[in-house]
Amino acid sequence: MTTTAPRLGNALARLLILAAALLGTLLAGAAPASAHAALTGSDPKDGAVVATAPKEVNLTFSEQVAMSADSIRVLDPAGRRADTGEIRDLCSGSVVRYGVGLRAGLPDGTYTVAWQAVSADSHPVAGAFTFSIGAPSTTSVALSEQAPGGGLVGALYGIARYLAYAGFAVLVGGGAFVLACWPRGASVRAVQQTVVRGWLTLTGATLAMLLLRHPYTGSGKLSDAFDLAGLKTVLETKTGAALTSRLLLLGAAALFVAVLFGAYARRTDPKEKKDLSFGLALGGTVVAAGIAGTWALAEHASTGLQPGVAMPVDILHLLAVAAWLGGLTVLLVALYRAPSVERSAVERFSKVALGSVAVLAATGLYQSWRQVGSWSALTGTRYGQLLLVKIGLMAVLVGIAWISRRWTQRLADPTPRGTDEDPDGSEAPDGDEAPDEAPDGDERDGSEGEGSEGEGSEGDGSETSGEVGGSGDPVRVAQLARQRAAVATARRKRERDADPERTGLRRSVLTEAAVAVVLLAVTTVLTSTEPGRTEEEAGRATTASGPAAVPDRPIDIRLPFDTGGVDGKGVVRLNLAPGRTGANALHIFVERPNGKPLDVPEIKVALTLEAKGVGPLPVAPDRIQTGHWSASSVQIPMPGDWKIQVTVRTSEIDQTTIDKNVKIG
Repeated sequence: MTTTAPRLGNALARLLILAAALLGTLLAGAAPASAHAALTGSDPKDGAVVATAPKEVNLTFSEQVAMSADSIRVLDPAGRRADTGEIRDLCSGSVVRYGVGLRAGLPDGTYTVAWQAVSADSHPVAGAFTFSIGAPSTTSVALSEQAPGGGLVGALYGIARYLAYAGFAVLVGGGAFVLACWPRGASVRAVQQTVVRGWLTLTGATLAMLLLRHPYTGSGKLSDAFDLAGLKTVLETKTGAALTSRLLLLGAAALFVAVLFGAYARRTDPKEKKDLSFGLALGGTVVAAGIAGTWALAEHASTGLQPGVAMPVDILHLLAVAAWLGGLTVLLVALYRAPSVERSAVERFSKVALGSVAVLAATGLYQSWRQVGSWSALTGTRYGQLLLVKIGLMAVLVGIAWISRRWTQRLADPTPRGTDEDPDGSEAPDGDEAPDEAPDGDERDGSEGEGSEGEGSEGDGSETSGEVGGSGDPVRVAQLARQRAAVATARRKRERDADPERTGLRRSVLTEAAVAVVLLAVTTVLTSTEPGRTEEEAGRATTASGPAAVPDRPIDIRLPFDTGGVDGKGVVRLNLAPGRTGANALHIFVERPNGKPLDVPEIKVALTLEAKGVGPLPVAPDRIQTGHWSASSVQIPMPGDWKIQVTVRTSEIDQTTIDKNVKIG
């Protein structure tokens, strides 16, 4: 059975709006990539007070990092460079350590160590800590609050990564769908456009990532995307090599697409078409695996536990995702835009999707074990939590796919009476003829019709002859065209109404595609998040080495307050970094309930360690600007459960004290 399908129209518009909204929610709520390589130790340690100036500063990381000439900077209390600028590689065996020499004759005071590097899985990491020579002092150093890989450049890079995954899925999955499920689709214009757009999206996103790579891992300035020296540096890195290789493989993919929609689509001899199909399948698989390998080479699979096994598994995982989600995209386009889609094509794709799910389950189970490693990391780390969200979306997607499979089975049943006929008994035209379709398979816009169904008979007779002869009245010609369009629209509507099984399949596939868009967004965020196993191992290493700096573990608490007076309600947001024993930087933000800054006459802080009878230790923060106070060198003498008390005064008589217990050290 064949049937004429409507345009995507409002259904596709709703899908795109829903996808954009959900993707925006995911990416807006996703924090920048956290430290994939954590700082597990330093010499001097964070907050340490040394009697004499050390000759160098050493940093120890949880995994290998790429360092540049400016990766470690030591700044004196006035903000001037105190290091020599020469990075020393002190790595030995499994210990990843780098150092930078200090200038001679450094005066006493508090020094700031700011570092930035690139993890082995291609993600930028950065942090800062302080130590003092002789005695702590005030410091005028002001470091950027922008997280590594954040800001506008980070957002653009994240969008490019998402588009690269989406383009890969459509390119590979669309080509596989045509070859394995629907060979006739190679000559359908809508299918051709979808696959070509997948290639263009992947190519454009790869070029964007190559240009943005330098500012993404460095300055964070968009203008540096066109720095040729920076681009040269990127090309010498593992990620640069992977992106360049992807572009070369996309050239081969372009040849594959040209043959698929050119010589293959025009081939009529069954034997020749079968031979060409085998060659395309073999070559396409090699190219697709190579493109998938560029991700495996540069990201999580290439580092950590069992990289020799993880990289082939990651390639299989990506190919299975593309076969399922990319094929689903082309099927959705075919159901809405192609004149007809054979039942056998839908049945074959159902089997391909089932096999893809099986591969995804096996490879995903291995990847989850490798990246998470423990039940505590599954629930206690951001990576594990995102993985649970992905598993939940996969379950939903499989459930919808099962519904689609049920509709497919109904399509495969013997056709009941009247399915191939119009309700009024007249035979519907065969879908292959498609008299009112454009030659490329796209439908005419039914909105052009203004006449009624019954007026279609006026399209025959002398008026038509006059039109053909070129002597008809232009007004009459336009009227006839509108009438014929109305007749075609009405006939297509009758055919859709007479085919509820195919309508149900369209709706279930549309829903499946919407969930797949969100799943792809979660996967993109997941690939830029520190694996749970790495995060826990870094935490254990930090605990074992004492109060070393872990710059991404500051204490950040929110304390609602109500003094009872005018402008007496709000929230105190307190940040203590690095949140370890020794010297800490304290920042206090006072906000109204709507989140806007609130200026108050006075704010005081006191810290008490009740278990040891220490305190209260008063802290007098300085006002920086509206709603913002800070204090440097807040000393935490020993680890324990500290009570942080904050007193807020909003007028001469209205004040309140709020407190919260936090574990420090």
